[in-house]
Amino acid sequence: MKAAHFNDSMPERQTETPPKKKGLERILNTVERVGNKVPHPAVIFVALIGIVILLSHVFYMMGASVTYQTINPETHAPEETTAAAKSLLTGDGLRFMFEGVVQNFMNFNAVGVIIVAMLGVGVADAAGLVGALIRKLVAVAPRKALTYILVFVGILSSIAADAGYLVLIPLAAAAFLTVGRHPLAGLAASFAGVAAVFTVNILIKPLDGILTEITNDAIHILNPERSIDLTANFWFSVASVIMLTFIVSLITDKVISPRLGEYKGEKPDAAGATMSADESRGLKFAGLGVLAVLVFFGLLTLPPGAPLRNPETGAIVGDSPFMNGLIVAITLLFLVAGAAYGIGAKTIRSSVDVIKAMEKAVSGLGALIFLLFIISQFIALFTYTNMATLAAVKMGDILEDAGLGALPLLVGFVGVVAVLDLIMTGAIPKWAIFAPVFVPLLMRLNVDPEAVLAAYRVGDGPFNAISPLNAYFALIVTFAQKYQKEAGVGTIVALMLPYVVVVFIAWILLLVAWQVLGLPWGLG
Repeated sequence: MKAAHFNDSMPERQTETPPKKKGLERILNTVERVGNKVPHPAVIFVALIGIVILLSHVFYMMGASVTYQTINPETHAPEETTAAAKSLLTGDGLRFMFEGVVQNFMNFNAVGVIIVAMLGVGVADAAGLVGALIRKLVAVAPRKALTYILVFVGILSSIAADAGYLVLIPLAAAAFLTVGRHPLAGLAASFAGVAAVFTVNILIKPLDGILTEITNDAIHILNPERSIDLTANFWFSVASVIMLTFIVSLITDKVISPRLGEYKGEKPDAAGATMSADESRGLKFAGLGVLAVLVFFGLLTLPPGAPLRNPETGAIVGDSPFMNGLIVAITLLFLVAGAAYGIGAKTIRSSVDVIKAMEKAVSGLGALIFLLFIISQFIALFTYTNMATLAAVKMGDILEDAGLGALPLLVGFVGVVAVLDLIMTGAIPKWAIFAPVFVPLLMRLNVDPEAVLAAYRVGDGPFNAISPLNAYFALIVTFAQKYQKEAGVGTIVALMLPYVVVVFIAWILLLVAWQVLGLPWGLG
């Protein structure tokens, strides 16, 4: 009886069947799993260097070369240029590899930018300003609007793109963690805003001036009397920013966050979500510090003839000391605000604390700097071989000779730019090659040059988020490893792939609709 009673009281053992994963989730998990099984990124780039060395000699022996028209960035005059494959196994190539190691690293601007920026960010972080700002943002911003705010700010940060990568992305991850969401979802959302939508803004930024100059030089090949100005893509850019803010945010909330699930790592103490009296005083001091820095740079920039204006044109936006040194202004802003916050919140007692915070920030970059050293060598060697230029010109020639109509050619141009963006990330060098070909070609088909420039922006944006040659891609992997130690290249690619695909398709549709409806591309 007891046995019977025991059996009756025992619940039947049930096998829980885990919910079936959706097709997209299975694909992304496979991408992440395969991607994370590849060797360390440094090993990958060493292998790529070996491949580039071998391919450069193969193309050199084949006599591969292209002749194309480009824009001289100094004279702004169109000129015919011939690029031939250069071998790294010839005498000149071997000398370049041997002599250029240090210079290649020194010329890699991302290294200097990261170190300089972290001097200021490190002080702000050590003082507690970063955490206080996150709590303030979370308290002020409605929970449902947090994603939209971070994505929108990420897109706007392209006015100073480096600050977006270095400051906003880790802030977004921490902000998501504070509200109980997976920090990698915040990282992905902000990274998409900063990188995938990099080419448009509702503000005029330095890149606009350079792209406009190159476009005008290409226009003058066909029509010397016609030019466009800095606001030539203003309305299209504004529409793009609004549309892509919603798209990126929806992908984050509906795809990325559900896939990541609940964060299992260390979470902030809920009791620390409120602001103490010291922290509130620190934020007031930080606000005064920010105001002081803004006044300082305003005096150096705004008055006519100010030293941070362009000495020849007087311009502030575009090629000016202020815009060229904007990362210094941002660093100083964080440095002063962090120190002021520390004084107010009593987390910084002396100048020694400030110096130690800087030292700690830079010392934490050791692994990243080593990886960037390897990447800098790969990019320098790949550039030396001219293989990227050969690929760009050949693909452009194929598209030009395809005999497509105006609209298919415009869309095809977007595709070519996107493919090349994976191996040739610089927006300016690609446009210097493409503009003299496609601007006059499409103008002959009654397509406005403003439309061609808009198409270039669409093609040059989304794939920045998954290109390993993006100078900041390795930094994003480092940020992710703070919350998920096993995170690697595959993790980031899997996170960003939905953004890249959806943003790319939606943006092309917007471009096509704009062209078909004949909407004004910009002001004037």
